[in-house]
Amino acid sequence: GVPAQAFDAWDVGMLTDSNFGDAKLLPTSEDAIRNTFQNRIDPDVVAVVTGFIGHDPEGRITTLGRGGSDLTATAIGAACGLDEIQVWKDVDGILSADPRLVPNAVPVDDVSYDEASELAYFGAQVLHPIAMQPAMKHDVPVRVKNSYNPQAEGTVIKKRLGPAPRLVTAITCKRNIQLLDIESTQMLGAYGFLANVFKDLEQHRLSVDVLASSEVSVSLTLDKKQSIEQTTEAVKKLSEYSNVKVKKDRAILTLITDVERSSEVLATAFRVFNMQNIQVEMMSQGASKVNISFVLKNNQIDDAILNLHKCFFEDKCVVAPIESDAEKIALAD
Repeated sequence: GVPAQAFDAWDVGMLTDSNFGDAKLLPTSEDAIRNTFQNRIDPDVVAVVTGFIGHDPEGRITTLGRGGSDLTATAIGAACGLDEIQVWKDVDGILSADPRLVPNAVPVDDVSYDEASELAYFGAQVLHPIAMQPAMKHDVPVRVKNSYNPQAEGTVIKKRLGPAPRLVTAITCKRNIQLLDIESTQMLGAYGFLANVFKDLEQHRLSVDVLASSEVSVSLTLDKKQSIEQTTEAVKKLSEYSNVKVKKDRAILTLITDVERSSEVLATAFRVFNMQNIQVEMMSQGASKVNISFVLKNNQIDDAILNLHKCFFEDKCVVAPIESDAEKIALAD
């Protein structure tokens, strides 16, 4: 064994606000953690620190909310300027898809901070975006390892310079979301339509995942965590100045990819959708530079993921591959 000592998180500097259940770290926490490890903890002793909790300015115990234990690790690692932070899970790092659905899902060697954030937001069980913020701020790599298979290299989350080394990094999804199609009933180009839509959504505390808009219409998805009452009241308010169609039992399929190569990705994806009779009801690309999202019916999401994974990761695509421009030039020569 090795010498070790247990510490409560607040004793090493985890200081938070008073938002119990979803507390945020205070700006002073970073210096407090650094000073504690430099001056109060023996460098030859392994500090075993409780995760997920902290103290507010009044000394009351708080909990950090989703991703809180990982945030404890990254906050301490970043404040201490470590070479690498390790987070141990129950899979061999970040996988190309959910292994419960895709038996041939493969570990991904490395991803950027942005890619990992998008993966987490759209359903993958990896680090929560909040937990990555301290590591991003100080450019400390985070390695995701498997507690049940410690020999596996895992996945490194780090800053990437240049393009991604692959066309698609991973495929993830969010199930059981609602799709709202909102079309203005006012005159074409009516001023303030989108502003009114988002003001009403904000008043009813509704969070939007994906959207596509024009001057007088917008389609958007609402997370499954929203209550029926919140959604019903918001739709009632929106209906005062627009036609609203609510489509339930939808899912968001997200490809983590370099959008600079989106033409290649979309050419394959839509040919797969066409071949498998999968209807895309909405698509969003551009705001994030690392994802392309599609809204499909719940009962088609598994088929879509399995077939896209075969194309991008298994060389078993149901459609012929699209030649890149470089390949076309080589063939022409």
